[in-house]
Amino acid sequence: MTIPKPVHRTSHLHRHQQREAGTYRRRSELPATEARTDHNGGRVLFVTTEMTDFVKAGGLGDVSAALPRAVARHHDVRVLIPGYPNVLAVVGKSMRMVGKTRGYHKLPACQIAEATLSDGLGVLVLCNADLYEREGSPYADASGHGWADNDIRFATLSYAAAEIALKHAHMSWQPDLLHLNDWPCALATHYLDGESEAVPTVLTIHNLAYQGVFPASAAAHIGLSARRRIDHDRHGRISFLHEGIAKATYLSTVSECYAKQITEPPCGCGLDVLLRKRASEGRLTGIVNGIDHSWDPQHDPALRIPFAIGEWDKRHENTQQLRDELGLRQQDGPLFAVISRMVQQKGVDLIYEAAPQIIAAGGQLALIGRGDPAIEHSIARLPRRFPGRVVAHIGFEEGLARRMFAGADFLLMPSRYEPCGLSQMYAQAYGCLPVAHATGGLIDTIEDGITGLLFRDATVSELRRCLQRAFRVFAEPLLLNAMRGAAMLEKHGWDVPGRQYATLYSRILLKRPSDPSAQSAPPVREKDVYAHL
Repeated sequence: MTIPKPVHRTSHLHRHQQREAGTYRRRSELPATEARTDHNGGRVLFVTTEMTDFVKAGGLGDVSAALPRAVARHHDVRVLIPGYPNVLAVVGKSMRMVGKTRGYHKLPACQIAEATLSDGLGVLVLCNADLYEREGSPYADASGHGWADNDIRFATLSYAAAEIALKHAHMSWQPDLLHLNDWPCALATHYLDGESEAVPTVLTIHNLAYQGVFPASAAAHIGLSARRRIDHDRHGRISFLHEGIAKATYLSTVSECYAKQITEPPCGCGLDVLLRKRASEGRLTGIVNGIDHSWDPQHDPALRIPFAIGEWDKRHENTQQLRDELGLRQQDGPLFAVISRMVQQKGVDLIYEAAPQIIAAGGQLALIGRGDPAIEHSIARLPRRFPGRVVAHIGFEEGLARRMFAGADFLLMPSRYEPCGLSQMYAQAYGCLPVAHATGGLIDTIEDGITGLLFRDATVSELRRCLQRAFRVFAEPLLLNAMRGAAMLEKHGWDVPGRQYATLYSRILLKRPSDPSAQSAPPVREKDVYAHL
């Protein structure tokens, strides 16, 4: 059956899915006594387009909520985010104006406000009602169509970050380093380029497939000089991310394996030559994302029956309750969950092809998510084909997703590529074993046969073979529970990534006075860099 109950249906772009913040909006906050400590580190401006405290369209929102707090134990960190309606609704009454940026070409002037969250984290809000006070996601309108002026909107954010760093924003607080996230922030490296007082930059690539590509005519609007505009023109298009990769002091991405994969053509999205060059300079690293402390089945308010490692009877009760909630039949076979954006990257089409095998072998399938309308439509046909054994929830509800992690036996993640992935770590925390394609962060976070199951190629036949392994594991309760216990013992928190980023910041800042080459590197100009787009 298809669950008819409406769910959170806000819009998305980049194939990112907007998820409700609701009950879990502040889940990444550390206790007030722990979030900020005395430190001798530098001042870091963390620039982002989403943050779970206010608005979330994908994994970047979780990272932006958790990583600055983890690093704040070592450095003075503040977050810069556009003044979306949700941001103003949360901090509007407490924020104060602390600076401003001038207009530049077609980039408008903005006000900069500051607010302090309850745990002490400082947030700078870039205020411009015309650009940011719109209903929808950070990237698209309420119907899911990208804003026509996204080049201006995010070039303005990048320009504001550079103005703050160059001490042109009339602020008393000045960063020693900019941490930029994905293509919407990447152009800050351009606005800093050639400035004698420029600060170093770290650019984190969360998903290389989304590069911020716009018509070359946009170059004049965002301030690329006529003399240099030809350097940015790639077959009539320019890319914000290309600029950032070429000019950032240092690049990071969200897993060690993905950092290697993006330097090769299959995952390089046309930028592999440039990324190989930056890697050869020692300026590319992979740091695996973490998950926040709320993902704990012993204390999760979304669960009716909390449980811990070894309390498998209680976990089984969660499975039975989940079947009742979803309208699935009570049976003895394994329950497979899919908690994912419905897009080709995630391999949902492979799951559609493999669904009959799951059902024929005595399993059940529960899916939740939204994305590509064509994929959504095909997934919605499965419950009609297999009533009581397949359920599809087109939309997203975080509480339900948490109950699915706690009740399903296996999580299917046949992603064609996966920079890091968070769902596999959520699943492991709840004793749900991921069945995943061996790529990117899935390799870094799943030990095959111990904390999950991996298959080599993203094909239906490989997925089916791995499903056979899953059924064999389920048929051996001692093995199943041993793997569940091993998965739940995995520690995927933010302490380690936070220390790694703090160390990276410190290393860059130590090099800054004596190593001018640490500021930037010249761009690589590949003839066909966007031929794949």
